Amino acid sequence: MKIIRAENAGFCFGVDKAVKSAFNLNAEEIKGNIYTIGELIHNQQVIDALEKKGIKVLDSYDTLKEGDCVIIRAHGVGENVYEELNKRGVKIIDATCPYVKRIHQIVRKKSEEGYDIVIFGDPKHPEVIGINGWCKGNALIITDESQVEELSPGNNKVAVVAQTTSKGAKYDKICELLKKKFAFVLKFDTICSATVRRQTEAHELSRKVDAMIVIGGRNSSNTQKLYQICKENCSETYLVENKDELPLFKKNVNTIGITAGASTPESVIKEVIFHMQDMMNGHE
Repeated sequence: MKIIRAENAGFCFGVDKAVKSAFNLNAEEIKGNIYTIGELIHNQQVIDALEKKGIKVLDSYDTLKEGDCVIIRAHGVGENVYEELNKRGVKIIDATCPYVKRIHQIVRKKSEEGYDIVIFGDPKHPEVIGINGWCKGNALIITDESQVEELSPGNNKVAVVAQTTSKGAKYDKICELLKKKFAFVLKFDTICSATVRRQTEAHELSRKVDAMIVIGGRNSSNTQKLYQICKENCSETYLVENKDELPLFKKNVNTIGITAGASTPESVIKEVIFHMQDMMNGHE
């Protein structure tokens, strides 16, 4: 049995930056408590390690006091959150992914210029909620083509951005449909280049193998999309969060592909691969 690992698997630049920002923080220099707004990344092992370091997820702004420290995660937050934190006099460590930061700037600028903002993405995802917070929560959030079909045509100026982990082909379709509805549609390419490489590689790898393993959190948007892409090409595709969730492979499985979401630590990927090798050796 042969294991083929995708080159672009595991932490992306933005997540790596956020995790290092948290773990390199010198707690002795902070007068109060250290919090993150929401889970720093979609990985329980990392969250557990942060808790051991004394970094907790913020439950309410009301618990904050002057001298506390708040880490803004890679997903980013809306403009109102910065205002709230500054009002309370806390130290802010901004670990927002630079790709997401760019979307914030686009949305704010275009909104001020009189454009209606359309976001292609999951309305419940923290990244999308944060982006919407830079146009005062007035964006139209689209998840699929049918929502565009239902819109009434208009002479509006529309600026369109996508959640960084979106599927490119679907984003292109959404934008083409929007152009038929509105007089002027300005599309911004905001899908993260690392996401594009990861998804393209997963697509190609899943077409060549007998089984595919996608490693990552089930609540991770980019991991779910990797799973969907692989499943379309390879029926024997499995989403696992760690080595203990690996399936028993069928005897006719000779090649297994491995990819991993942007929030999956290298240590977890290696554990899964080592465990698969042990399973193969035991089988033989």
